[in-house]
Amino acid sequence: MVDDSTKKRVPARKARILDIVTGKYFPGSKEELKPSYIITSMGQKISRVNLVATVVDKFLNEDETYISLTADDGTDAIRIKAFKENVSLLRNFELGELIDAIGKVKEYNGEIYINAEIAKSVEDPNYDNLRKMEILKELIEQKKMIDEIKSLVDQLSYEELGEYAKNKFDLDEGCLQVIIENLKVVKEIDYKPKILEVIETLDKGDGVEISKLLQISDLPQDLIEKTIDEMLAAGMLFEPIVGKLKKV
Repeated sequence: MVDDSTKKRVPARKARILDIVTGKYFPGSKEELKPSYIITSMGQKISRVNLVATVVDKFLNEDETYISLTADDGTDAIRIKAFKENVSLLRNFELGELIDAIGKVKEYNGEIYINAEIAKSVEDPNYDNLRKMEILKELIEQKKMIDEIKSLVDQLSYEELGEYAKNKFDLDEGCLQVIIENLKVVKEIDYKPKILEVIETLDKGDGVEISKLLQISDLPQDLIEKTIDEMLAAGMLFEPIVGKLKKV
């Protein structure tokens, strides 16, 4: 039997909602007393998170055993949930209110959410700006680490890189693996040539419907849309009429 006095609560990490909801989720284990956590694309391992965000939606079920607040910090939105006796933690918050919440990172049916532990209203709007500056400062340092790892990926073996990252950045293997996976996605995938090829094949003179391009392409839809936006901005494509694309 584990003595509760020996348990140490994992510190809550200040983070952007975007980094939480796009992180790679790893489930915990009650038997092994291991908490669930996410690893962000920047290599941050987060089990408990401290968020400052605005309440944009609220739901309380009829028997008041479950409540959720949807919070938005300007980067993305996430649901903060409470169950049974903890419903009182979130009951009094209203839409538009700035909330400072601490909770555990959880996942259910593919949705990452926060299981509330502490929540308080924020009266000073400067508090939100201060939090954003704190997070930005940490992300700048993380970016320096990512850039250094990126420069070494092709020079060191995976084992050598792991040892280097552990010694210099105290980075464990799981965080390193997520960083490398994200670096490979950024480095290896360029959808522009494929999109241009498809447009050239389908264009009969008056352009290609964007919806048609999404239907027949075997590429991920969200990345196609993002790449199309980039190509329009760069002048590689134009819209002769709304909803159709032509190669410049």
